[in-house]
Amino acid sequence: MQSKAAMTRVLVIGEINVDLILGGCEKFPSYGTEVLARDGFLTLGSASAITAVGLARLGTPVSFLGKVGADPNGAVCLNAMESAGVDVTRVERSKNVQTGITVSIVGSDDRALVTFPGSITALKGADVPDQLLEQFGHLHVSSYFLQSNLTPALPNIFKRAQTLGLTVSVDPGFDPAEEWDAGLLEALVYVDLFFPNEMELSGLTGMLTPGEAVRTLDNGRTIVVAKLGRSGCLVRNDGVSIAEPAIEVSPVDSTGAGDSFNAGFLNAWLEGEPVRECMRSGNICGGLATRRAGGTPGQPDRSELNAALKAKK
Repeated sequence: MQSKAAMTRVLVIGEINVDLILGGCEKFPSYGTEVLARDGFLTLGSASAITAVGLARLGTPVSFLGKVGADPNGAVCLNAMESAGVDVTRVERSKNVQTGITVSIVGSDDRALVTFPGSITALKGADVPDQLLEQFGHLHVSSYFLQSNLTPALPNIFKRAQTLGLTVSVDPGFDPAEEWDAGLLEALVYVDLFFPNEMELSGLTGMLTPGEAVRTLDNGRTIVVAKLGRSGCLVRNDGVSIAEPAIEVSPVDSTGAGDSFNAGFLNAWLEGEPVRECMRSGNICGGLATRRAGGTPGQPDRSELNAALKAKK
């Protein structure tokens, strides 16, 4: 018998770009200087695509709506997504845009990102009609602020999705303008799962601690899932805050770890698992994804996740 997650078709709408990862940098460069990286490679990037691949590897059927350029980088992205089991038939390849590029400069403890948006901003609200939404059971959106032409339409898209019977999850991502508005907080009433990290929590609420921030975001409906890196995660649900520690891992690269966390948590939630089990799955998927450089190469499949969950009990 298929699991609930395997029977729930997920639609991810969002950005697709390549990541140029420069790893092993001893320090971040400043203008007029040069630093050396121990390794460098091109791979699938974007929070939305990494989450979609993570879900597919865990057995959740995923379709992706997005746009890429008709260029080699677009082909790299689509080949990687399709190879992982993501349905990319709704991804448009356009000669009018260039596929986005993010340069990730990875040090021993942190990373810095520089992004050329390109096709990241090409998706618009008109590309998401009700006729598309009603084919799915769950809608996921990452990089709320980064998709500038889609962002104004997202609150209405969430509302329409809820009306059509879909559940909705959102990862806000960083706001490059650092305004932390665009109707997101008001739109959370249509959102079932909200996945901010610690920096995003602070930007959205102005609160200094995750505990304060998740209490501030508690609207009585949305499950707020705060991703805290090495400190694990903190969930606010039904007026109660629950913490779960991270797994022990020797990280190689944290690129996309939060997106892999999203996939693990969401897969378990769609299975109907208790919130605590969802947190454990999220922490395991996020932690294991750091074993290899890049957002997707280290992501676990279902058997690896099950083995890690069994070992944790």
